[in-house]
Amino acid sequence: MINILLFAHLQEAIGKSELRVDLSDYTVGQIKEWMENQYPQLSLQNIMTAVNEEFATDQMIVKDGDTLAFIPPVSGG
Repeated sequence: MINILLFAHLQEAIGKSELRVDLSDYTVGQIKEWMENQYPQLSLQNIMTAVNEEFATDQMIVKDGDTLAFIPPVSGG
């Protein structure tokens, strides 16, 4: 099992800030595709990702017990 953390508009889109799913040994990219299939209202194309608080690429494999965070772009002034 992995933990998926959602922030800002992603959290609002599905009504949850955290998911626990059995997607161990999938890549970040595969998990993004799974998320968009499960929650069609999500668009994860321009979202940064982190695994265990380290920025991650779509090719990184997520292991059992890992935490994957989807981080939307932040703007401000």
